[in-house]
Amino acid sequence: MKRILVTGAGGQIGSELVPALRAHYGEDRVVASDVRLAAPGTTVASGPIEHLDCTHISEIEHAVRRHDVGTIFHLAALLSAVAEEKPRVAWEINMGGLYRVLEVARLHGCAVFFPSSIGAFGPSTPKRGTPQDTLQRPSTMYGITKVSSELLCNYYYQRFGIDTRGLRLPGLISHVAPPGGGTTDYAVEIFHRAVRDEPYTCFLRPDSCLDMMYMPDAIRAMVELMEADPEWLVHRNAFNITAMSFTPAQLTEEIRKHVPDLVVRYAVDPVRQAIADSWPDAIDDTAARDEWGWKPQYDLESMVQNMLDALRAKLTPSRLRTGI
Repeated sequence: MKRILVTGAGGQIGSELVPALRAHYGEDRVVASDVRLAAPGTTVASGPIEHLDCTHISEIEHAVRRHDVGTIFHLAALLSAVAEEKPRVAWEINMGGLYRVLEVARLHGCAVFFPSSIGAFGPSTPKRGTPQDTLQRPSTMYGITKVSSELLCNYYYQRFGIDTRGLRLPGLISHVAPPGGGTTDYAVEIFHRAVRDEPYTCFLRPDSCLDMMYMPDAIRAMVELMEADPEWLVHRNAFNITAMSFTPAQLTEEIRKHVPDLVVRYAVDPVRQAIADSWPDAIDDTAARDEWGWKPQYDLESMVQNMLDALRAKLTPSRLRTGI
């Protein structure tokens, strides 16, 4: 079996995908890479690792040749809020990096996984039951790079036969990695405040409904998609997937079942609110369910319980709320 290369391995997704892939395929079969060096002792640094800048094609090709890579999980990218602050950098990293990865994949016959996003939709897209195939006119640089990346991956599949596959990921909730500049980061930050008995100030309106997913489901979806029989796949780049949809107010209500005194205030960030308003409330993932058997395991209730348990286990007793 050829090895797997993960770019952007130190980010929110990569920090959980790399250990999952190593557990599934073997420690030495998965090469973690990032533009930042991983700290010793981290899960990413527990196996083969490369310092890699995806804007330099020679570095990607060197890693692929050196480790005999057959599949690339390309995660290196700027997230939505950061991309709005640095649109030129976002284009170069999100689009330029993907183009270089696809070129190396073409030259060396690699399969490529690419994470798209609900950000690939826009204000003119149907807000509820958003179809797999629909109008995509995003109003952010992040969304523009995601739509362009979907098209580019389709082109490399149709033109060169590269096995490209992707998912339109919703907001991801994780207890492993810290928030990384996304519009849905409030749904991670609020848990950290809750377990420390601290008030939380949310940057979105309390009624802002968005698709969400617990990270274990997202990681499993990536692996299942890349293992799916290619003859089943119609859409490839990229499948709608979702697990739950909720608002900040609904998430707060669920957390208060476990942390009754949680205080949540609102100070709306106009930039991130505008991004959230341009995204769907709830998407239709029928194509993923039909074509490769996608099914989430976590809903809002089970995700909240698991997040609180995991974060409490990381903290010393003196920093936890008493009586919970």
